[in-house]
Amino acid sequence: MAHAAHQRRADAAHIVPDRDEAGIAAVRNGLALCKIHHAAYDSLVLGIRPDLVVEIRADLLEEIDGPMLEHRLKGRHGQRLMAVPKVRAERPDVELLEQRYATFRAAG
Repeated sequence: MAHAAHQRRADAAHIVPDRDEAGIAAVRNGLALCKIHHAAYDSLVLGIRPDLVVEIRADLLEEIDGPMLEHRLKGRHGQRLMAVPKVRAERPDVELLEQRYATFRAAG
């Protein structure tokens, strides 16, 4: 029951934005993220490595702030994505993840 409720709160986030030349409209260019993580991903505060492990930008890891930053963002650093499609063809594309992760690393 809680799983279905969690799915309703998920956003479809593009790995590589539509405006980018590599930004394709396909399931493999997508991630299911909550609204907070989606916004953090789009603003390059949160990155996802090609092995599906979450990273938070280093400067934010050093910040002291309220519970939102501590638990919702910093608490995810180093953890694998919670939900990945079982069907291999629907999983995030490794090459697209590599491209976006490089952008995330360059922003930090």
